[in-house]
Amino acid sequence: MPATSVPRTGSIALLISSAALLLVGCEQNSYQPPPPPKVEVAQPVQRAVTRYLEATGNTAPVKSVDLVARVQGFLQSIDYKDGDTIKEGTTLFTIEPETYKLKLDQAQAAEAGAQASFKQAEADYKRQADLVARQAASQVALDNSISARDNAQANLQQAQVNTKIAKVNFGYTKVTAPFDGVVSAHQVSVGELVGVASPTQLATIVALDPVYVNFTVNEQDVLRIRAEARRRGMTSSDLQQFPIELGLQTENGYPHQGKLDYAAPTVNASTGTLAVRGLVPNPDHVLLPGYFVRIRVPVDRTEAALLVPDTALGSDQSGRYVLVVNGDNVVEQRKVKVGPLDGGLRVIDGGLKADDRVVVAGLLRAIPGQKVDPQLKAIEPVSASK
Repeated sequence: MPATSVPRTGSIALLISSAALLLVGCEQNSYQPPPPPKVEVAQPVQRAVTRYLEATGNTAPVKSVDLVARVQGFLQSIDYKDGDTIKEGTTLFTIEPETYKLKLDQAQAAEAGAQASFKQAEADYKRQADLVARQAASQVALDNSISARDNAQANLQQAQVNTKIAKVNFGYTKVTAPFDGVVSAHQVSVGELVGVASPTQLATIVALDPVYVNFTVNEQDVLRIRAEARRRGMTSSDLQQFPIELGLQTENGYPHQGKLDYAAPTVNASTGTLAVRGLVPNPDHVLLPGYFVRIRVPVDRTEAALLVPDTALGSDQSGRYVLVVNGDNVVEQRKVKVGPLDGGLRVIDGGLKADDRVVVAGLLRAIPGQKVDPQLKAIEPVSASK
């Protein structure tokens, strides 16, 4: 029995010693809270921003005319190729000119005869007037001479009018381009009788440089533009000189520039829109009438606008907001007024200052009212939209 009691006593002492060590270890390993989460923050980009009014519309020709036969006759020749671009005054069709040339010669001959008769009557009048003044002829003879002279003068005037009509009709035998443009395919054939009962349409000519751009502006934008114009002291004529930019559906950006040309004097009550028209140079004929185009009109420019990445914005029932880290590294939810996108960044119109630190990455780790470890980054430069 004595031999077995020693080991038992040693075991108890060992257990007591181990328990004491465990208690000391627990006292030294107290709870340590986790570090604040890391989030990326950036100060807003500050740069000049142009505000645009965006719309869609259609191109239309400035001039489009149906070419018609204004005299009757057989079509003698077609003097252009379908789709040609021609200059003003170019002959396009010829309609049997011989008959009308003969009528012109006939009218000119009649005018020459009337001119001779008038000269003779004028000379006879002067002679009778001289004789009456010398009391060598009667007043009746002078009256007859005056009547003959006036009648000859009227005949001359009638002959001159007939000559002008014949000259005009002879000119109509050649159908010419009234302006520079592109001529459509001909609608009649050589040898066909045209202008029989009414003017016969021969083709259509369309001017392609410049072109109109027709679009509409809603009532709210009209009010905003007019308010801005009043603030800047602009007149209605100044508004019609606003530059516009447009692009086709297959083009990037707005490569075509022009200016506003016309705005309707009233708003359409049924649609609440104002009809507006622009004028755009088109020297290469890239814009064809009837195209659907994207349009934007610069209406305002802010020299020091604040911009943040669009992904940094959140929204709730009260509107849009960003998360901002204050001086104590605590996250705050800041309500903001947003503007348009510009070059991939969102314009902030209110609620943000230039030195605010906006959370741009790690948004799920940024909880309003809690501390974070902000990592200052620079917003990647993005060029303004063109």
